Amino acid sequence: FGRKKQSRVTEQDKAILQLKQQRDKLKQYQKRITQQLEREREIARQLLRDGRERRAKLLLKKKRYREQLLDKTENQITSLETMVQSIEFTQIEMKVIEGLKIGNECLNKMHQVMSIEEVERILDETQEAVDYQRQIDELLAGSFTQEDEDAILEELDAITQEQIELPAVPSEPLPEKIPEKVPVKARPRQAELVAAS
Repeated sequence: FGRKKQSRVTEQDKAILQLKQQRDKLKQYQKRITQQLEREREIARQLLRDGRERRAKLLLKKKRYREQLLDKTENQITSLETMVQSIEFTQIEMKVIEGLKIGNECLNKMHQVMSIEEVERILDETQEAVDYQRQIDELLAGSFTQEDEDAILEELDAITQEQIELPAVPSEPLPEKIPEKVPVKARPRQAELVAAS
């Protein structure tokens, strides 16, 4: 109850809000001037039709002055929008820098936990374990005698021979094929087929 709750609205947020409010007021002013310019132009036309040229000229001078105000207002709006964008982008940059700072602190803590010496020790232990396993594999592979090796090779040859047995090739020459003569009736039918297509 007694404590004041800390506001999430920063000074930058307040500045952006004020700049946007000022921009909106200028846009309303710009709209009002534009409407007045259109009205004054119509009045100047009416004055010319009524023959009051001097009054129309005075009104057009006033209109010209307001057009200059309109240009200045446009420049001010552009300046305000540029300022708002700059502040917003700077806020984003600040968040990025804060994120980088937190990331660096985290990396430093991780580096303190795991030093280069620790990593080298772990890599050495891993290499030793790999070498030890290789020695075990070599001992197991080398436990066969020459007699066992010969028996394995003989069994391999026997399996290979079983798979390759092919039928015997005949030693007599193959009979020659005599081309058959095409019957005479078939020829006209082929001609009819060609003509039909």
